[in-house]
Amino acid sequence: MPSETKDLQPKQHQHHQPGSEAAMDPQPRSFMENWRAAGKLTGRTALITGGDSGIGRAVAIGFAKEGADVFILYKDEHEDAEETRAHVERTGRRCQIMPGDIGDAAFAREAARIAAQFLGGRIDILVNNAAEQHPCKDFAQIPEAQVERTFQTNILGMFWLTKAALAHMPEGGAIINSTSITAYRGSAELVDYASTKGAILAFTRSLSQALWKQRKIRVNAVAPGPIWTPLIPSSFDEERTAQHGASATMERAGQPDEVAPSYIFLASEQDSSYITGQVLHPNGGTVVNA
Repeated sequence: MPSETKDLQPKQHQHHQPGSEAAMDPQPRSFMENWRAAGKLTGRTALITGGDSGIGRAVAIGFAKEGADVFILYKDEHEDAEETRAHVERTGRRCQIMPGDIGDAAFAREAARIAAQFLGGRIDILVNNAAEQHPCKDFAQIPEAQVERTFQTNILGMFWLTKAALAHMPEGGAIINSTSITAYRGSAELVDYASTKGAILAFTRSLSQALWKQRKIRVNAVAPGPIWTPLIPSSFDEERTAQHGASATMERAGQPDEVAPSYIFLASEQDSSYITGQVLHPNGGTVVNA
């Protein structure tokens, strides 16, 4: 008889994407509680998409602990966003939150304008993190509307918001994009999602060349592996969610707090001044190429 597979998390599923962190069991570690700050982002400002929960929440709180004021864009998870704002403000930094669809170019332009206004007229750091995914077991049946929606949010949203934010970014700024291990390994059930993450990889490398020559702005990316965020129970069924992270070398899902330091490193000029066009891989030990 085959050995039984032990669940890594309790079976659970959420019916609304991007999902609620408050409803997850166990709760992700996303508050950077053990982070020892060193003032790496003192006086800086940051605009973060998908900053209400998961990796985005940990990045927002980590940035604030390092001294940055933060503006967060999110879809519609208001409770999570409010909790993130409260934790940022407890660090003594300023924070504002704004719901909306970054796949809408008009919203992206308005959001960048309002963010820059709140942040004192400039955006030093842009974190393009928001994304959605919708598993489909039979590619022949993948809905056209789903493919268009995934591309609209995951890659076109980065185009629109980055283009708008650049009007408010000074020389020496930093852009950090969230790609994924699926850009390197692929995913049979997430073909559209993995394709957008591959596009983000090319977007990062190309933009890094253009913006360093034009503006001395560094552009890098982070490619997380299986991380315990609301996107998981809101995307997959109970069985797949319970096994999330089992394929990693470390045999578990990572926590948002374990990913956020990569973003802090790439945002900090004192740490990563000679790095642009690159990707960091917090993925639990999986070796990927390039």
